[in-house]
Amino acid sequence: MPVFTFEKISPPVRRGPLPPIVKKQRGVIVQILDRFVEARVKRTLRREKRAIARRQPKPAK
Repeated sequence: MPVFTFEKISPPVRRGPLPPIVKKQRGVIVQILDRFVEARVKRTLRREKRAIARRQPKPAK
């Protein structure tokens, strides 16, 4: 005879489709910060492209 007995746990009952998740509107401050970040990323990408496209000046002898 077993010393321990375990109960069988049945899976949860499905109650139908899940209700749609309501997406909260982001705060105004977060939206403003997102705009600043986008502008900064664009600026840095433009600078990097210019730096890559330029030729390095040859050192004078």
